[in-house]
Amino acid sequence: MLGGLTPTSDLDVLAVIDRPTTAEERRSIVDRLLEISGARAKRGPARPVELTVVQQSQVRPWKPSPIVELVYGEWLRDTFSRGEIPEAGPMPDLAPEIVLALKGNRALAGPPPAEVLDPVPLPDLHRAVVAGVPHLLTDLVGDQRNVLLTLARIVATLETDEILPKDAAAELVAHRLPPGPTRDVLLIARQMYLDGVNDEDAGAAWADSKPTAQAAASQLVGEIASFEPD
Repeated sequence: MLGGLTPTSDLDVLAVIDRPTTAEERRSIVDRLLEISGARAKRGPARPVELTVVQQSQVRPWKPSPIVELVYGEWLRDTFSRGEIPEAGPMPDLAPEIVLALKGNRALAGPPPAEVLDPVPLPDLHRAVVAGVPHLLTDLVGDQRNVLLTLARIVATLETDEILPKDAAAELVAHRLPPGPTRDVLLIARQMYLDGVNDEDAGAAWADSKPTAQAAASQLVGEIASFEPD
């Protein structure tokens, strides 16, 4: 809806509903997504889907850390494939999804987002983007391209109060890193994103850059910490 879709971008979908889901409904949704989402889709490789399902009462009026009914993403595929479907629970980093939905203000079905969602105050957006950093860092070893770009996106959001595409965020934030390998590895990640190249397809040089990627991630976390809390 907002442009900037690259060959490896997820399809992010936010579903706003008017009642709680049942365990059977969550299981059915997950089963259908396992069929059509991502490189391991049962029907064959496809673009990955990231779905968040939330009741309107949890986001209008807006409240920090709303309860969401379901989150589906390919990082949860193994858990879902074992039949483990979490109960509804708090999602402290939902705010960016609300902001992006309101920015696009177009619906796949039903009324436009502006009719069902409230704006997110900037302090809540800032807190939400930072909330996911500890978990994000645990994925650095296996997904360093996306982790570096997401960290850069967080810095860009704190700096500009906007949620930029990952490539634009990396270009903006690169100047915050000192010239040298750590800046270079972020810009390489940016180009991989634009070219649709994942970690597993990037070759030995990218695999060997893990120590540099870790150093770049540490510097980006330092940049995140440098912004005063609201």
